Amino acid sequence: MSGKRILDIEVLRAIAVLGVLIHHMQGSLFTDPVPLLEKIHAWAQPWWGVDLFFAISGFVIARSLIPALQGCSTRQEYWEQTRNFWLRRAFRLLPSAWLWLALMLLACVFINRSGAFGTLPANLQATLAGVLQYANFRFADSFFHYEYGSSFVYWSLSLEEQFYLLFPLLILVCRKRLVWALLALVAVQLFTLRTPILMVIRTDALALGVLLAMWSAQPSWRRWEPTFLRRPWAGVTALIVLALLLSYMATDRFTFVSYRIGSIAVLGALLVWIASYNRDYLLPAGRVQRLMAWIGSRSYGMYLIHIPAYQLVRELIFRLQSAGLPSPAGHPVVTLLIAGSLIVLLSELNYRFIEMPMRNRGAALVRRLGTSRNAVPSSGATSC
Repeated sequence: MSGKRILDIEVLRAIAVLGVLIHHMQGSLFTDPVPLLEKIHAWAQPWWGVDLFFAISGFVIARSLIPALQGCSTRQEYWEQTRNFWLRRAFRLLPSAWLWLALMLLACVFINRSGAFGTLPANLQATLAGVLQYANFRFADSFFHYEYGSSFVYWSLSLEEQFYLLFPLLILVCRKRLVWALLALVAVQLFTLRTPILMVIRTDALALGVLLAMWSAQPSWRRWEPTFLRRPWAGVTALIVLALLLSYMATDRFTFVSYRIGSIAVLGALLVWIASYNRDYLLPAGRVQRLMAWIGSRSYGMYLIHIPAYQLVRELIFRLQSAGLPSPAGHPVVTLLIAGSLIVLLSELNYRFIEMPMRNRGAALVRRLGTSRNAVPSSGATSC
């Protein structure tokens, strides 16, 4: 089960990244108010896509990592599995992340007449924070105090990288008490008012995703399968209702602010639970599902690319206006189409030439390390 690709999970990834893209339009793509966006945001805020990403990550990582680590019979084997996990994660995530950090820094220096990419000092510090994986702490510190830089979305990537680093150690320390440790982690955060620092180290959705993965290995998980969603449009209706509820809870109209993030984490985990059965409950097989699965498979690149793409479009509009040429300024739909096309093109290039090749290299390196360890020593060699 752990190696199978779940299309409903890819659909959720697509929903998560599209939500983040919509949330960042106002301010990153459009500097002037767009009335329609303002009306939508008054009643629906899609930034909860980040928390949905966290729940997905916790589930996907745990369903393969926990069985692998629990199957180890020696401490050495445990650390080898952990090393392999870290290597695969590093090759999967860091090349694309570092590439776009570098490109944003170069854009700030060379194509920034409009100032869309921010100031060089802020971007230098933001790049360092992104590379060294403390962007979430810098983001909290900068909140309403100073300019972060173009790579502000890297706060969530840093939090996930910290999770990937510490999670194998948590499994080792907690052992059979892992479930209770994760439940405590969720319970504490569920009723806590999130300050800026607590917002950028929120791990309740991640923990819920891990708990779902652990539950999926138990017989009771199959007994609780939501088979009623097999009815025509039942799953799609559930997806729409939950997405609308999450979007409303993310607005200032939701008055139970103390429980906002915890409630969003729970509903995000509920969506992941429905998706975990791999029954196409959330979206029936067809063209729409294939399109969403394609977006989901490119969601990491889209997440990295959308802010520099928005800023590049702003820079283009500024230069066209400065030269007295026709520009998409004042035409939000045209501006959005240009930005969307750019994101699709760049994310596809990133997926084909960076993500997949580096992911394959990481997998090949792990295989080589395993082969060298299991190699039979020659007759003249001594074994340790």
